[in-house]
Amino acid sequence: DGKTYDAYVIYPKNHISEANFVEYFVYQVMPDILENKCGYKLCIYGRDIYPGEDAASAIEKRMQKSRRLIILLTHQLINSKEDAYDQHIALYNALIQNDTKVILLEMETIGTYGKLQESLRFIIKQQGTIKWKEEHTVHPQSPNSKFWKQVRYHMPLTHRVS
Repeated sequence: DGKTYDAYVIYPKNHISEANFVEYFVYQVMPDILENKCGYKLCIYGRDIYPGEDAASAIEKRMQKSRRLIILLTHQLINSKEDAYDQHIALYNALIQNDTKVILLEMETIGTYGKLQESLRFIIKQQGTIKWKEEHTVHPQSPNSKFWKQVRYHMPLTHRVS
């Protein structure tokens, strides 16, 4: 299908709080489970997009080369203007061109979705989110946990390991 990645990961990038579980999750836990244990290929900003590349066009190209978009929903992402560009391109591609499925990982309880952009609310209404619960942090490395089974269910079929 001409795609290089199974999923492009969108997460909050200005790391101020909680030193920083989301960054650890994006750079350690996700690659360990989805790449090493399940054979998927992820595109992660900061790991697969290089310094000196024009970020905007690099992000857009990588998203177009990805079969899925994984968006980590956190209060920081929702309230951040910095990450809005990624999200807008991603959601435009997913909803308008309709060639990319979106997987929403709710990393902390968002509560009301009222503050989310309309396109995200639309996706949540259609398919819901996969919620990361605190008990997952005890064994985040198990690809057979309910959380990772749900993520893998939404990933492309080509590599699925059961």
